[in-house]
Amino acid sequence: MPRVGSRWGIVVLACSFIAGCASLNYPVNTPLSVEHGAGLPSIPDVGGETAIALSFSGGGTRAAAFAFGVLRGLDEMPVAGGSKRLDQIAFVSGVSGGSVTAAYFGLKGRAALADFRERFLVRNAEEGLRTNIDLNNLAAGFGGGVNDASRFPAWLDANLFDKATMGDLMRFGKPIVWINASDLFNRTPFVFSQTTFSALCSDLRTFPLSQAVAASAAVPVAFVPIVIESFPEACSPAPSAWAGRVLADRNSGAQVRAFAQALARYRNPDQMRYLKLADGGITDNFGLSGLVIARAAASQPYMPLTADKAVQLRRVIFMVVNAGQAPNGNWSGTLEGPSGTDLLDAVTDTAISSAVRSGFDAFRLSIREWEAATRKWRCALPHAEARRLGAPLNWRCSDISFEITELSFDRLEPKLAARLSAVETRFKLPAEEVDLVSQAGFEEVLDDPILAAARPRPRQSR
Repeated sequence: MPRVGSRWGIVVLACSFIAGCASLNYPVNTPLSVEHGAGLPSIPDVGGETAIALSFSGGGTRAAAFAFGVLRGLDEMPVAGGSKRLDQIAFVSGVSGGSVTAAYFGLKGRAALADFRERFLVRNAEEGLRTNIDLNNLAAGFGGGVNDASRFPAWLDANLFDKATMGDLMRFGKPIVWINASDLFNRTPFVFSQTTFSALCSDLRTFPLSQAVAASAAVPVAFVPIVIESFPEACSPAPSAWAGRVLADRNSGAQVRAFAQALARYRNPDQMRYLKLADGGITDNFGLSGLVIARAAASQPYMPLTADKAVQLRRVIFMVVNAGQAPNGNWSGTLEGPSGTDLLDAVTDTAISSAVRSGFDAFRLSIREWEAATRKWRCALPHAEARRLGAPLNWRCSDISFEITELSFDRLEPKLAARLSAVETRFKLPAEEVDLVSQAGFEEVLDDPILAAARPRPRQSR
């Protein structure tokens, strides 16, 4: 048997002889025709005193199914006025497998609950992919990636998204949806938002939804990175005001600072022309970057809430839907190991888990700052302005709280948690595993103590 080094030598040699070894995708984003900024957010009328923000983690179809179960559970929880918790969703952020559920719910709303299982969860989304371990695929992987945009994005368009664009997620009355990928050059999260695309001088609304989701799930080597082009000549060279503010503040958070530096590079054609995007889980497997960056870019203390919602709400609940796996393998009980694929998996999982913990800490700090800033803004409002924005007669400016709850497998009974954690990270799962994971998300939502405590309290009308 040849040594590992010899095997890689064979692959490198073969790569130089196989036609098309250098894999690439061509950018499909378009330049701005008229320069514009990020604009004001437009969130749905959540119809009550509570708003919900969801972040769906990565993890292939396992993550998509867990997120789907959470949505089903929210649709089972009634609130005042005959609506359901599902109607209180204001923000949704997704990464990798979770981005599929986030995008489809953002596109169709409640109607997504009727057919997402059949259209995606129990389908073989790998049916058009090259997954065999052979010399051709090894050479393609070495040359940039095995599967290009003619495969997974095309499958998503044909079977799920029907050629929808990011603009279809941005219609009035829909939750704000963030799809998260990773910018490989800048080593930062890449959020498919108007803030990011304004820095690229590119039009977010025309960008295919399938390509955004494919970028979020593009595991390196298995997939060719999705390419985005910068068009600095299409708008003014000045960076956004908030990015300049972040870069000037030595105390700004590391994650937001790195993102602001990336935005500055997007405007400089000598530094960047083509962005290469891969799996969002590399930099943020919880999909929290969308909210953190939206907060950093906010021009008002309450944003990305709207002013009226910032006055009317009493609670904002952030639900982190984590379909991550527990540590696995049997090498921890032996003197030898890890080695081979176990070693590669351990290194990758360690890096991702470390990024997740750091990102979660940054997220908590951002939410606490947002809560304090919103409360301070409310208490500085003139009484007449508060009433105009919808404050009731017994309104108290300090009566608003931001709360975080994490839904994960380790909150479940240990035997079930171990079974769920053993479900593979793939886009092809047996129907019984899909339903098991989905049901776990459904039941965990119904048992969540923070949601249970968020029952409406009586208020006087205006």
